Amino acid sequence: FSSLWQGDLSCTFTYSAQGGTNEQWQMTVGVSEDNGLFSCSIWRPQGKSYLFFTQFKAEVKGAKIEHAMAYSQAAAGALNDIPLKQEEFEITETAVAHREGKFRFELSKLMIVAKAPRDEL
Repeated sequence: FSSLWQGDLSCTFTYSAQGGTNEQWQMTVGVSEDNGLFSCSIWRPQGKSYLFFTQFKAEVKGAKIEHAMAYSQAAAGALNDIPLKQEEFEITETAVAHREGKFRFELSKLMIVAKAPRDEL
């Protein structure tokens, strides 16, 4: 479980997984000044995770998701990103999560782009 903040915007990643291989994971957030886009990425730099994920959810606060993608394998070395099948996960305005009964327990990367509301002057 981890959260990152950028001003009023936050990204939180929660999950349940089996397998304790002490894997290294990274999480970054960023905001583009020009159009108020907020990005959140969670991934395994080594490419493939060997954890057995039973569930996952990445949630944004303070922004609405414009685009999101989940991958069973992240790009690293000669490996390419391999997206999850569309039926394996669902995207709402504020979260990306596994879909019960369809998710095949593999996750190595999550990427979210959300639009932050304009500040009222």
